[in-house]
Amino acid sequence: MTSAAPDNSRNRADALPKSWDPSVVEAETYERWVAAGYFQADTASGKPAYSIVLPPPNVTGTLHMGHALDHTLMDTLARRKRMQGYEVLWLPGMDHAGIATQTVVEKQLAVDGKTKEDFGRELFVEKVWDWKRESGGAIQWQMRALGDGVDWSRDRFTMDEGLSRAVQTIFKRLYDAGLIYRAERLVNWSPELRTAISDIEVKHEEVAGELISLRYGSLNDDEPHVIVATTRVETMLGDTAVAVHPDDPRYQALIGATLEHPITGRQIPIVADDYVDPEFGSGAVKITPAHDPNDFEIGLRHNLPMPTIMDERGRIANTGTEFDGMDRFEARVKVRERLAAEGRVVAEKRPYVHSVGHSERTGEPIEPRLSMQWWVKVESLAKAAGDAVRNGDTVIHPASQEPRWFEWVDNMHDWTISRQLWWGHRIPIWYGPEGEVICVGPDETAPEGWVQDPDVLDTWFSSGLWPFSTMGWPEATPELEKFYPTSVLVTGYDILFFWVARMMMFGMFVSADPAILAGKSGAVQVPFKDVFLHGLIRDQFGKKMSKSRGNGIDPLDWIKAYGADALRFTLARGAQPGGDLSVGEPHALASRSFVTKLFNATKFALMNGAQPGELPDRAALTDPDRWILDRLDQVLAEVDSAFDAYEFGKACEALYHFAWDELCDWYLELAKVQFSEDEERAAATRTVLGNVLDSVLRLLHPVIPFVTESLWQVLTGGESVVIAAWPQASGIATDTVAAQRVSDAQRLITEIRRFRSDQGLADKQKVAAKLIGLEQADLTALEPSVANLARLTAPGPEFAATASVEVRLSGATVTVELDTSGAVDLDAERRRLEKDLAAAEKELAGTEAKLGNEAFLAKAPEPVVAKIKNRRDVAAAEVERIGARLAELAVK
Repeated sequence: MTSAAPDNSRNRADALPKSWDPSVVEAETYERWVAAGYFQADTASGKPAYSIVLPPPNVTGTLHMGHALDHTLMDTLARRKRMQGYEVLWLPGMDHAGIATQTVVEKQLAVDGKTKEDFGRELFVEKVWDWKRESGGAIQWQMRALGDGVDWSRDRFTMDEGLSRAVQTIFKRLYDAGLIYRAERLVNWSPELRTAISDIEVKHEEVAGELISLRYGSLNDDEPHVIVATTRVETMLGDTAVAVHPDDPRYQALIGATLEHPITGRQIPIVADDYVDPEFGSGAVKITPAHDPNDFEIGLRHNLPMPTIMDERGRIANTGTEFDGMDRFEARVKVRERLAAEGRVVAEKRPYVHSVGHSERTGEPIEPRLSMQWWVKVESLAKAAGDAVRNGDTVIHPASQEPRWFEWVDNMHDWTISRQLWWGHRIPIWYGPEGEVICVGPDETAPEGWVQDPDVLDTWFSSGLWPFSTMGWPEATPELEKFYPTSVLVTGYDILFFWVARMMMFGMFVSADPAILAGKSGAVQVPFKDVFLHGLIRDQFGKKMSKSRGNGIDPLDWIKAYGADALRFTLARGAQPGGDLSVGEPHALASRSFVTKLFNATKFALMNGAQPGELPDRAALTDPDRWILDRLDQVLAEVDSAFDAYEFGKACEALYHFAWDELCDWYLELAKVQFSEDEERAAATRTVLGNVLDSVLRLLHPVIPFVTESLWQVLTGGESVVIAAWPQASGIATDTVAAQRVSDAQRLITEIRRFRSDQGLADKQKVAAKLIGLEQADLTALEPSVANLARLTAPGPEFAATASVEVRLSGATVTVELDTSGAVDLDAERRRLEKDLAAAEKELAGTEAKLGNEAFLAKAPEPVVAKIKNRRDVAAAEVERIGARLAELAVK
């Protein structure tokens, strides 16, 4: 007796489109989720809290692949925790991006021949706000396209009134604690932007420069002189000493003496300092304390003058020479020409490759420059941040990144927080008419007639408050009570030091005061319990993505071409803690194929009446039914373990191979046979298939939310998989006997298919066959499945075997006899085999030639040699196999 699918199965399958087209479904699905309030966090909920704050992208930004990876991983965590019964807050927002945003607006003004000075500070800042309201935040709709399940009702901006209050509050508390001070120090200076910039905004590049050797002191070899080498000859205008190593015998008589500066005429001393490498060059170095970080430290140790010889635009200034007013690069040429004319260039300029810091924003070489700035004293703050990881209060994943963390925080230098910009948080310092200085808090006002400091704060200062300022700090809010500290921070390892460290320092500083975070009993709180550091995205060849290489990928292009699910699965599948990941078109195509496979498999199951429900007793199930249910339990445990360890790639690999290889390629095919059996057996199979698909869709939902939503709703009739429960293990012991039988059946089917291919049989061509030994192999119950999947028919009365193959299984050997007479075009098969034999012989000859080349073997790495040996062995086996088959055909 055969069983038909239930009458309503066709209608349920028809609820799905003919094929999966993400462009038709995704946008509407996302807006329905938002409208339903699935992503809004409830501070009054009794559920355990789980919270993530989105690393705030720049308001000027667009979604690049790094963002797409970040967001995919955070959304995966948030969706899974929501399904596991947590009250989830994923809080979005944007950074005001002081330099980037001001630059955008200034460029717009420049089109009309205007500068910010033409408008004045107040009006210019209002123009920036206008731009932000009209054009900023393009990344928000891109986040929607990606499927970010963020709580849009709590969207934040670092210049919002509440966040500005938080900035002013912590500045005053740090200032009152003596942790913020003003001092003249060396900074990274951008002449084009005319501001100090942070270390993270400086990218070091190898540059081909010129190394020039100069003579200081007398031009007479018999009189005191030294020779120094430099790549920046223009900075010699600010030299205030020449340094040598204290133990260098060549300069013992000169230490403490002075030499006349070749251009300015100043007398500059020769100082002894251990920093100097006596083996490099002449063993003497020029010291320009105001324009080189190493020279600055030497200048401090020896109490040297530190004249700044460049203005804010990078032009020579205050030297009293003919070079004043020249751009630094022009001056480099002119100073060298003058020195050469005077006979002080003692060696021709020669190429010299060295590392030069460049502004990430403008591309220009940055200028180390002595400047009066505001600083944060970081020693105690950095120690607390280091201790938090040492004590396990915050856990870094992977642990291999911990040494880098400690190396950074244990050796952190004071942080310059002032920027010479107009857009940003104004420094809350006011100056009185008699030089008085006060720090004004958020509920305070400066005395009339006092002037506010013109600088703004580094963007990293306000973003360092992000985990708690976005939840209402310094007020005691329900959000802080429920969701702070946050559960995890997800970000790339490349900003571990710059942003993560600042959040740790500020978070621990504010929580040390019991009056600040209500309900926390005054205990010092870290801002996040886990820090997950993922790697950088590279192209499919492992190259770093960059504009100059032209190998960058716009994630929106992939969303349009393949769908958001395919993009997300590609990124999550490649993500492992701390490891870089390579992506390219082949990866996206593979992910799209996976999504399509899942869609087609579910639609097929629906057409055959699959539906979740209460499972029959295990004893009433077939071996394939019990096997797939047990495998589901095992995969669930593997996926849970991987997600808990932030091993996204491992979780995705487990789900991919289970869904594609085991569920679709094996169980669905086995189920087809069981659908055609008696009604009780068919009904049980429909329920098993429905339950497994239900769980698979829920397990995959955090990574590929759109297709799983569409499929799960039709399969189960439920409201939304977003709010469905995360699958739970059955608790039933694995049926190892059923697993072994299915494994044996799979091996038998695979070997029959391989043998059929060797015999030249078409994939769908059915042939009569006898299976001998199934009873001894304990596979009698699976004989219909083996015959169906191997395209075998029962032998007739005139059956005569023309070919046979033996397959060794776990418990016995099964012999398969086939009647292939009339089933094979012998001439066509000979031609195919001869072509394959020629290719195998060519491969064999090529590999043997390489392995017989002694010169190659001497130079080639062992893994390369091993790979070629394996290719040779495979080719040799193919030559033998094909030759044997051709010999068989020769007698037919």
